[in-house]
Amino acid sequence: MMLLKPTLPAPPLSAAECYQALLAKDAAYEGRFIAAVKTTGIFCRPTCTARKPKPENVEFLATAKEALLRGYRPCKVCTPLEARDTTPGYIHELLQALTRQPGTRFSDQDLRRQGLEPATVRRWFLRQHGITFQAYQRLNRINQAFQKLQTGVSVTDAAFESGYESLSGFQDSFKAVFGVAPSRSRQQHAMQLTRLETPLGTMLACATDAGICLLEFTDRRGLETELKELARKLNATVLQSPNPHFELLRSQLAEYFAGHRRTFSVPLVTPGTAFQQAVWQQLHTIPYGTTRSYARQAAALQQPGAVRAVAAANGRNRVAILIPCHRVVGTDGHLTGYGGGLWRKQWLLDLESQQVAEPPLGS
Repeated sequence: MMLLKPTLPAPPLSAAECYQALLAKDAAYEGRFIAAVKTTGIFCRPTCTARKPKPENVEFLATAKEALLRGYRPCKVCTPLEARDTTPGYIHELLQALTRQPGTRFSDQDLRRQGLEPATVRRWFLRQHGITFQAYQRLNRINQAFQKLQTGVSVTDAAFESGYESLSGFQDSFKAVFGVAPSRSRQQHAMQLTRLETPLGTMLACATDAGICLLEFTDRRGLETELKELARKLNATVLQSPNPHFELLRSQLAEYFAGHRRTFSVPLVTPGTAFQQAVWQQLHTIPYGTTRSYARQAAALQQPGAVRAVAAANGRNRVAILIPCHRVVGTDGHLTGYGGGLWRKQWLLDLESQQVAEPPLGS
């Protein structure tokens, strides 16, 4: 086991690249830099919608902490000290209403009667889920109907209890999503999907009733293939809709990125071979703030000659961060092999090493 020395994460980006990302409000750069405006004393996240400064009036820093230490104040527009996926109270109330009454349909007029601007609600759902609020409602209804069918409810009751006004309309919508008629759906499972915003960029999460089965950065190479393979293994249809495990996942990830959490209690579903399962279980034994080499990991599995196979199994881990494959490094300590990119791996290791050096409150 190797104890990490704390280092300040430095983004491997040029000022020109950072400035172009700031102009484009590029969410892929979230967590990679902070823009500090010299003329106003304000610092912003890359996606800030406020008026952009001239290139000579902005400096790019690695973290919000660095900006604060230099005397900059957080922007009130983009709130760089808050997690981007924090759910506003009014959105939380809408989601709770949909959970209580899945057949409810909120029109733009309904939103306005509640004092909400439809465009604001639409933007939040597009940013967080990649779909509009109306599309989210439709998927939520079809998901609720699917769940009812799994418990033995008749097709007719499932349709009308989920807010559909005609049985034919329900059957057409159901088949378009699941690929089979409602009457034949009891042999299938649902795998819910959502998006999460983190300091390192957008992540995609999937879950079944049993737990989280995927957590990956959206720019990971081969993500679409990975998602299809997982759906095949679980005999599931992917549906962009709520899942009870997502709320706990969001909460615990936010605590982790804030330096207030070192272990996770989110239930996981990780289909794989017996060897892969053993490798992933070993990853859980690597203490927070430390690293282990692939050779040490293979030795711990009592298979010292299986270093390459261990590395391959690490690469097949579908649940980033929660199963901490980022804590495995080369024998010489160099970073190798991380699907989210080596810069993210370094960022995560730096975060953990800093918290080990300065234990969080309550630890």
